[in-house]
Amino acid sequence: MAAPLYEVYAIKYASVARRASDNFLLHDIHDGQMDLDFYFWLIRGQDRTMLVDTGFSACSASQRGRAFSQEPATALARLQVKPSDVDTLILTHLHYDHAGNVDAYQNAQVHLQDAEMQYATGRYMCHGALRHFFSVEDVATVLRRVYDDKVCFHDGDAQIAPGVELYKIGGHTAGLQIVRVHTQRGWIVLASDAMHYYRNYEDRNPFPAILHVGHMMEGYKRIAQLVDSDAHIVPGHDPEVARRYPSQAKPDNGIYLLHEAPSAME
Repeated sequence: MAAPLYEVYAIKYASVARRASDNFLLHDIHDGQMDLDFYFWLIRGQDRTMLVDTGFSACSASQRGRAFSQEPATALARLQVKPSDVDTLILTHLHYDHAGNVDAYQNAQVHLQDAEMQYATGRYMCHGALRHFFSVEDVATVLRRVYDDKVCFHDGDAQIAPGVELYKIGGHTAGLQIVRVHTQRGWIVLASDAMHYYRNYEDRNPFPAILHVGHMMEGYKRIAQLVDSDAHIVPGHDPEVARRYPSQAKPDNGIYLLHEAPSAME
């Protein structure tokens, strides 16, 4: 039987100015500005309402000097989604900008890789350079959900529902997972931080916040095998997503329709 079809939305909620040289393991110091956008994603269909990641909290935003372009909850309200409507949270990994606000979705079952929880609570967090990307309060919130029987752990690839699949990639973190979703234009991959930018993937030149370079490089190959074309891959932080995909409303409200075809890839 054919997999069911879902609507998929990229929701941009914040941005930060960066130089291109900060975004690649191999870089040219003469490169100019290359800003970074923060997204999370909504999957909707088959009487299911799923979030892929949850953005960062207001507390994390203040601590890290990030400003919201819109609160995640406000963006969801534009799509007529209340926190109580969300039945599934897929956390691609536990970095602060992907796993804040989990406590807002009390009805949701959380999906997470074993390796990610072990990474975020184990010996590697003794190193400041690695724990810098985590918020202990966000990790503790997920841990409390474990004790409430609201976390489903995975050890590798899994199907969440017909047409929604997880694939463990690693690299950026120990348990990074990506999400493959069936839409009206075919299977798309929400790559999250398996690639921050299209160029990380196209040039095979990773973003420098990385635990295991080899796993990330192999991840690019795996992602390519999961889609019909590169136009079906959505990176985790690239402002190009907002330029290539149609906006949900006019004027642009920071919500982009990933189940519709993007404009021509440059």
